Amino acid sequence: MKKTLLLILTTFLLNTAGVCWAQEEKNEPETELSATSIVVKGSTLSVYNANGNILEIFSLTGTKVATIRIDSNEKTVDLSLKKGCYILKVNKVVRKISIH
Repeated sequence: MKKTLLLILTTFLLNTAGVCWAQEEKNEPETELSATSIVVKGSTLSVYNANGNILEIFSLTGTKVATIRIDSNEKTVDLSLKKGCYILKVNKVVRKISIH
């Protein structure tokens, strides 16, 4: 009798556990084809698809080093920064770079 009750209880618990762990499917918004991108080669910085935004450059200590207005879809800037690591931010796009 105990085995039968235990079997029924186990079956019931296993069947209801699936319902408890089911997750709602989230529809992620499609990424835009024109997402903002930042490319660094040497001391040259290129920002694509960020027209009308502002590029902010921070040191790793959090000090703002430079602010550059992006006035076209393809902006190229020669960075005159000291050697080290920096954080670049355009809107919600953030990148860490290293200048050698």
